Amino acid sequence: MSPSIIVAVVIVVIIFLGIFTVKQQSAVVVQRFGKFNSIRQSGLNFKIPLVDKVAGVVNLRIQQLDVLIETKTKDNVFVKLKVSVQFKVIQDRVYDAFYKLEYPHDQITSYVFDVVRAEVPKLILDDVFERKDNIAVAVKGELNDAMTTYGYDIINTLITDIDPDIQVKNAMNRINASDREKVAAEYEAEASRIRIVAKAKAEAESKRLQGQGIADQRREIAQGLVESVDVLNKVGINSQEASALIVVTQHYDTLQSVGSDSRSNLILLPNAPSAASDMLTNMVASFAASSKLKEMNDTPTKGNVNDSDQVEDYNA
Repeated sequence: MSPSIIVAVVIVVIIFLGIFTVKQQSAVVVQRFGKFNSIRQSGLNFKIPLVDKVAGVVNLRIQQLDVLIETKTKDNVFVKLKVSVQFKVIQDRVYDAFYKLEYPHDQITSYVFDVVRAEVPKLILDDVFERKDNIAVAVKGELNDAMTTYGYDIINTLITDIDPDIQVKNAMNRINASDREKVAAEYEAEASRIRIVAKAKAEAESKRLQGQGIADQRREIAQGLVESVDVLNKVGINSQEASALIVVTQHYDTLQSVGSDSRSNLILLPNAPSAASDMLTNMVASFAASSKLKEMNDTPTKGNVNDSDQVEDYNA
């Protein structure tokens, strides 16, 4: 093999060893004889073989770290929180990110633990759920202050899960169920009250209409009786006899209506065949006695003299 060919091969090998590529959203740290030399961005890059060395690749994309923390609340309830931290390396701070901090995930985890265990014990369990965004903001603020020094930017922090002890969760579920049952009972009571009020109004209206009907019925009966007495008076029957006749007629009408109902268990006393005639005789006698008594009360007795007449006789 000729020397020229050997030289050409060596040159090709050197060029091949000196060429390297950097992926998108990445940065490469190049060292020369173990000392920092340069930072290469994405694309085709060159280095001196055997002199320059790729020390490491820095990821410039947004990364996420999930941190699971167990701590105690102000009301002595142990709770587990899952904090998701989204961060990235600042593009012009690649040197600091590569050389100043060896384990960024561990550093971020430590700060998250420190902030969460300082904030959560100030709150009771219910406030932890309500103020989880405040805890996330506190974590982000603390991380930004600390990690910016090392070339990292904290994009966002999220409290993605709050998991109290199983017994506490069961108790909370029972409380929630009891509150819902209380609300349901209140609605049911209100509905029952509305039904009772509506029923009472309906019954009151029914009684009013029923009373009005009874009054109208009695008014018509009274009017009918008056007309019946007038008719009987015109044929020579006096009012007392007419009244007795009407009562006897109503008696027979009542007997007829009771007899037409096969399921009736009503008994009229007396119910002998002569009951109607006895009733008529007794009523006529009662009316006659009543009229006689009234005439006696209206006629003055002989021993009853006016006091003014006695005074005039004495003076004469």
